[in-house]
Amino acid sequence: MSFDGFFTRAMTRELAETIGGGKINKIHQPFKNELIFTIRMNRKNHRLLISAHPTYARIQLTNDLLENPNEPPMFCMLLRKHLEGAIIENIRQIGMDRIIVFDLKGRNELGDVSYKQLFIEIMGRHSNIILVDQEKEMILDSIKHIPASINSYRTILPGSTYISPPPQEKLEPLEANNDDVLKALNFNSGKLDKQLVASFAGMSPLLAKEIIFQAGLANRETLPPTFITYMEKLSAHDYQPTVTTAEGKEFFYLVPLIHLKGEYKSFASLSEMLDRFYFGKAVRDRVKQQAYDLERLMKNEKEKNETKVKKLETTLKKAENASHYQLLGELLTANMHLVKKGMQEINVINYYDEAGKEITIPLNPRKNPAENAQQYFSKYQKAKTALQIVKVQIEKALDEINYFEGLLQQISSAATKDIEEIREELAEEGYIRLRQKRGQKKNISAKPVVEKYIASDDTEIFVGKNNKQNDYLTNKIGRRDDIWLHTKDIPGSHVVIKSSEPSEEVILEAANLAAYFSKAKSSSAVPVDFTKIRHVKKPNGSKPGFVIYDQQQTVYVTPNEDIITTMKKG
Repeated sequence: MSFDGFFTRAMTRELAETIGGGKINKIHQPFKNELIFTIRMNRKNHRLLISAHPTYARIQLTNDLLENPNEPPMFCMLLRKHLEGAIIENIRQIGMDRIIVFDLKGRNELGDVSYKQLFIEIMGRHSNIILVDQEKEMILDSIKHIPASINSYRTILPGSTYISPPPQEKLEPLEANNDDVLKALNFNSGKLDKQLVASFAGMSPLLAKEIIFQAGLANRETLPPTFITYMEKLSAHDYQPTVTTAEGKEFFYLVPLIHLKGEYKSFASLSEMLDRFYFGKAVRDRVKQQAYDLERLMKNEKEKNETKVKKLETTLKKAENASHYQLLGELLTANMHLVKKGMQEINVINYYDEAGKEITIPLNPRKNPAENAQQYFSKYQKAKTALQIVKVQIEKALDEINYFEGLLQQISSAATKDIEEIREELAEEGYIRLRQKRGQKKNISAKPVVEKYIASDDTEIFVGKNNKQNDYLTNKIGRRDDIWLHTKDIPGSHVVIKSSEPSEEVILEAANLAAYFSKAKSSSAVPVDFTKIRHVKKPNGSKPGFVIYDQQQTVYVTPNEDIITTMKKG
């Protein structure tokens, strides 16, 4: 992983320089495995994100604003009791492990000075956040409880003694010399990057591969000096936080990862880089878990309507034979004198055909001539009626498909707070039933909260992330002369520029938002229509979020996440 021992060392230094000596003012736990500390330092509030997420575990300063639950979890309440008002006396790393310790000084209920330690263990799915009473070395609580039945080496439960993870007995890389590197490696065995990881503490596969790449033809002469030079660089905190994009994937690290041979974007700090790297990633994961049942319902409804359309189109083709049945009935009536009961078919001249060609009319031998003619006229009437009904049903089914395609796109770009609004909409449309907790009152008056972005000239731009927000944004927030945007013929968000005459640059920035929050997020040259809200109409009886518009202009943009993150700070 990118968050290895060296990255932990660098982040420890960054945090110590920024919030070391600061005071913990507020603590929130917006999600199950994540905490947000508001720390006051040098007359400025800093937001510290600590995550024990199995995939996105990390610690960093962040500018992201996360919505907090109405009722704080028990662990959050315990942290508030012990840590709010505490001073961060020290921030340190244990060896080269991915463990950061906050030494904290506060006061207990009696006003006496007390010392606590917060251990942040960043170890993938084993990540944890543990609060320890320093004097008793006793665990007060942790964000994840680990009983002895799961881990026989150490128990992580309230009241247990805190024990560090088992030592790996690896070499200290920052103090290694030429002989240490040579002794640690077997150049005849190959896979030198894996040998580096196995031999030196804090070493990740990414860093090991980078060192091997920098060594060129890695051998006994080139690899040791390259390794030592690299360690001297990291020891001196010579960093260049970089996100590397290669083969459609993103990687972050202290320095550019040249061996990946991709595109590189540098940042001023590790925290700024992590904010950019994790922008939307952790949210997508949480939304996927929270909206799994909704996504499955939407896909099933969409597939059901697609199957329905195929069957209706088959029926439509049959119904299109209505005029043929009418022709056969009229020709049979005109030639009734030639038909005798028991005949299976008759050849007659088609007087509607200019060439006067003959046509064969199949007959029911059990019916008389009049009954055979009447049968064709009945088929004609049924087919004619079916033609009208089937066309309406196909149109309705296609509307349902478009509706659920739009909802699936909304889930793909939704935040956790948006999911409940989508769930409410599906309940209002009759697709699901909401379970209301006993004693809980439905908040009917709650207004959708749309996201606000700030353009380069400080113009406000609003984005609807679901149909409720789209309707509220377009019909309530937006003024008649504000500019409204939407991807052309592509499911996506409504976007409103709070200006009647925005600059071309602002229109392009808003179009970038419309393209980014659409099904075409990963495409290039995405067409985005824009017009004044006065030209946007919602047809009576239409689905939530559906509108029609005219007098539009179209611009083409390629979604750029960097622009989005810059604008979101508003």
